[in-house]
Amino acid sequence: MLDVGAHDDGRPVERRRAFEPVDDEARDAPRPRRTRRARFEDDFDDEPPPPRSSEPGPMPVVYEQVLDATRVDADAARVIRRLREAGFDAYLVGGGVRDLLLGRTPKDFDVATDARPQDVRRVFRNCRIIGRRFRLAHILFPDNKVIECATFRRDPEQELAELAPDVSADRPHRAEGAVRLVPLSGGVGDDDDLLIRHDNHFGLPHEDAARRDFTVNGLFYDPRRNSVIDYVGGMADLDRRIVRTIGDPVVRFREDPIRILRAIKFSARLDMGLSSEVYDAIVDERGELSRAAKPRLYEEILRLLRGGAAMRSMYLTWDLGVLSVVLPELSAFFDDGERAATRTFQRLSALDARTRAGDVPSDTVLLFALFRDALDEAFDGEADLLDAFSSAFPDLEAAVAFPRKAKERIASLYVALERLRRGRVTAVQASGLFEEARLLYVVEHEVEGRKPPDWALGLAEVPDDEPGPKKKRRRRKKKP
Repeated sequence: MLDVGAHDDGRPVERRRAFEPVDDEARDAPRPRRTRRARFEDDFDDEPPPPRSSEPGPMPVVYEQVLDATRVDADAARVIRRLREAGFDAYLVGGGVRDLLLGRTPKDFDVATDARPQDVRRVFRNCRIIGRRFRLAHILFPDNKVIECATFRRDPEQELAELAPDVSADRPHRAEGAVRLVPLSGGVGDDDDLLIRHDNHFGLPHEDAARRDFTVNGLFYDPRRNSVIDYVGGMADLDRRIVRTIGDPVVRFREDPIRILRAIKFSARLDMGLSSEVYDAIVDERGELSRAAKPRLYEEILRLLRGGAAMRSMYLTWDLGVLSVVLPELSAFFDDGERAATRTFQRLSALDARTRAGDVPSDTVLLFALFRDALDEAFDGEADLLDAFSSAFPDLEAAVAFPRKAKERIASLYVALERLRRGRVTAVQASGLFEEARLLYVVEHEVEGRKPPDWALGLAEVPDDEPGPKKKRRRRKKKP
């Protein structure tokens, strides 16, 4: 039995199914060796092409001349231009557009296009394809710079409602015939399983915008016309400084519970409020986070701590009850002691100030600052700190896949900081933890309202270790 497909140019291709019986002669015949590149190209033959329609799609609101085009990354603009010259549609999308409109410097620039990954690779020789569930094209530039290029995607089971547009009237725009797209949710029961497991289908631009998580992340930018394309009301929410989901937040959080942490991150990092619907849905659906992939939870916790908004991120996480799901022991510790929670937030705030100044702390320092006061209680009188860490936080690995290596690093940093507090500076300097321990030593002084010593601020030489107490020599008893 043969499975007949087609090449890109329409030529039929026959693929033998895995369950088809093969005779002995065919089995023993030598097979032509395929290169790794050829096998990789074959994988793409199974991907359906992006759907194309002769009918015009929904009309977006188009905002003209709303940002300074010179702030757009030159390499990202070049990628878009070359894809258009090759006959494809391409736009700047996601967080890069959002940050430009907010006057912030984007961390990266992503491109969405109707070109398939292998089409992108034909246009750019400096391109590599990554991903298994959904292919992405990474276009490589000097200094490890990467422009990510994704094909428009859609949810094949999602229907879209066309509502009246939500327009930012203070900005120049064209809205004649425009609509706002909202995914239809229908009736959702308490026990309905909405978790997304398959969404790797090619789509159209408006379908790609509607499948994104928040309205402020659903904007497209066309550098050729210097215009922003808005299918979801994202521009109006940016001006209101509101984080709002595209569609029913209960449904969107059940589809992917990690969106709960992303909503908190955007609210804290961009200094934006949560819409009332999103706020209520976070409180109601926070338990869904237990269904999320544990490594993704750990990575998202790190993202909450990075970016210069760790204090507000963790306070919102605790205040909304989300911390009790992802880090239950730490949440209980904060609930039991207001002073410990206050000290933790002060410590995170001090680190946030350094991040905003360009002195970005390591992940170990950020995690240590989060757990510091809880560790004082857990490590008191314990010889094996790693075992004490695991005993104080027994669900840490199961809840968020907290790496053992991170625990070991935090325990070692705790020992180094205690040595600095006792004046054993040279001993710490000989280890690889001195800079991290010195930073935390300075932060501890700031939290306690004390001036750090000059050596800790880098204004003086590191002093010699303070002499410890002399041990008394034991006299030998004389033999009778």
